[in-house]
Amino acid sequence: MFDLRTSIKEKGMLVTAHRGVNGGNIPCNSMECYLIAYNQGADVIEMDVTASKDGELFMLHPGMEKVHSTITDKSLGEMSAKEIRTHNLLNQDLVYTQYKFATFGDVLDKLKGKCYINVDKFWDNPERIAYEIRKRDMQDQVIVKSDPNNGKIMDAIERYAPDMQFLSIISSPEKSCHYELNNRNINYVGAEVLFDNDEHYFASDEFISKMHGENKVVWGNSIVYFYKAILAANHTDDVALLGDPDCGWGFFGEKGFDIVQTDFVLACKTYLKEKGYIR
Repeated sequence: MFDLRTSIKEKGMLVTAHRGVNGGNIPCNSMECYLIAYNQGADVIEMDVTASKDGELFMLHPGMEKVHSTITDKSLGEMSAKEIRTHNLLNQDLVYTQYKFATFGDVLDKLKGKCYINVDKFWDNPERIAYEIRKRDMQDQVIVKSDPNNGKIMDAIERYAPDMQFLSIISSPEKSCHYELNNRNINYVGAEVLFDNDEHYFASDEFISKMHGENKVVWGNSIVYFYKAILAANHTDDVALLGDPDCGWGFFGEKGFDIVQTDFVLACKTYLKEKGYIR
């Protein structure tokens, strides 16, 4: 049985692998990068799911076909599953690799019983994604996240994933929908918080204590997707790896965050263990 709050009580902080662990010849959102993430000790693996024209689910961030694969002129949604299987994924030098697109079903089969799975872009194909998860009886293993202010998405989660663990993605206290979520038919377990400075309410002891007092978990991000799109002030993988891990990753442990998402699982987890944030 997978339960985030129980895992946190047992382990301390949990570490999420953003799109698996990639680099060198290993592409992101590949089966190989997910297995590496698990082997490096990731508690949660974040992954992106996109549907083909004929409805098969593949692993890729929507709109990244040209960057991450040999597809140059189409989106996955414009291609059949058979056509997608003829293409290769690219490495960090944009050179094609021997690795192919993984299907969502194959990834679920490989990771069943091993770690939490954060399915990003769930809202693009909620019925199909939920079907694949339920077919394998893995609903307790899956984390779904969304902006709670999007009523259409929240209705889809309530319909297709009411029992899957749900975290709201919030950047403003006024739009947290905290009380509304508690009254929906949703397994609301916590929030992924976004903040651009240390004085933000979501970075405060008051907020984190309040969430913990209501048995909710708090997820923070040290990833840098775009340096101008700040997710957690200056507490980033970059800062940690360039010589100040106390500011980068240590901030999340000191503040009492329950989960941190990183692009550098092994280094992050090693540091957090050394500091006693992970048992």
